[in-house]
Amino acid sequence: MREKRAIEIFVKIFDGSFKKLDPLDVDYKIFDKDKNLIAYAEVKGRIKTMIDAYPLPISIKKLTKLVDKRITPVIIWACEDGIIYGKADNLFGEVKKSGRPIRSGSFTDNELMVYYNKQKELKYVRYL
Repeated sequence: MREKRAIEIFVKIFDGSFKKLDPLDVDYKIFDKDKNLIAYAEVKGRIKTMIDAYPLPISIKKLTKLVDKRITPVIIWACEDGIIYGKADNLFGEVKKSGRPIRSGSFTDNELMVYYNKQKELKYVRYL
């Protein structure tokens, strides 16, 4: 639900559309208003408000899959009060081991993650 709401808000910005991809792939293909493929997107849930969401995390595995698509890679963080998004190839982050407890679908608690602090390239859209 959180992911779907975030992607709908994102494509509404430019009157585009999206297509959900396989669970083992990145999350979405993004199309412009003329149905041209313009980007791929990964949506990450944040159970925090936008102001408290930092640093913004994404696993290196997902980030690599996203960038390897060779078409504009977009990361969208779905917060409680809106979305934060940016083009992955324009963002600067810090790589660390996650150290979080193992969750369903993860194989390790030492997954490498990228953490992004606030920066000029990140954009914000509040939910209405």
